[in-house]
Amino acid sequence: MSQLAAAPLGASDLPAVELPTVDLRELAPWALFFGLLGALVIFFISADQGAVSIPAGTAIHEWVHDGRHLLGYPCH
Repeated sequence: MSQLAAAPLGASDLPAVELPTVDLRELAPWALFFGLLGALVIFFISADQGAVSIPAGTAIHEWVHDGRHLLGYPCH
């Protein structure tokens, strides 16, 4: 047998791991941006029936039609 055996690592043998911190003031603009983007997506999926629509016509309604049914929104 080999004389070289793996010795168990103790807590002092492991390198120190430092967790990064995120300042809330840096996170707030991104949270606001993605919150507004999410609200816009929910508008187009849930409320856009073609009659009350930001762009005229029914193109967006047709693009999200299957997604509306998948999420349980009635559309016809």
